[in-house]
Amino acid sequence: MYRYEDEKPKLLTDEGQRLFLKFRDDAIDVLGIAGAFRFDAISKRSHYVMDDWLRLACVDRMIELGELRDVTPPGTVGQHRIFISNRSK
Repeated sequence: MYRYEDEKPKLLTDEGQRLFLKFRDDAIDVLGIAGAFRFDAISKRSHYVMDDWLRLACVDRMIELGELRDVTPPGTVGQHRIFISNRSK
C-alpha cells in the first residue's frame, strides 16, 4: 500500500531528486498543454524508469511544494487522480 511518508526519503536522495525533476518537467509540460492531467496519463508519459509508488510520491511532493492541486472527486481510485497547476499565472 502506498504511503507518501515511506516514499519521500527516496526522493531526497541524489538519484531521487534527478527523477523528481524529470517527472516535474513532464508534469509542467503537460499542464502547459492540457491544463490538467490524470495520474495514469502522466505515468504513461514518463520515459524513464520509476515505479508507480515513486511517481505518486513525485505528485505528492509537488502538492507539498504548492505546485499542484489535487482536484480529484472523492472515491476516485488513485490512478485516476486529477491534478491542476497551483501556480498563479
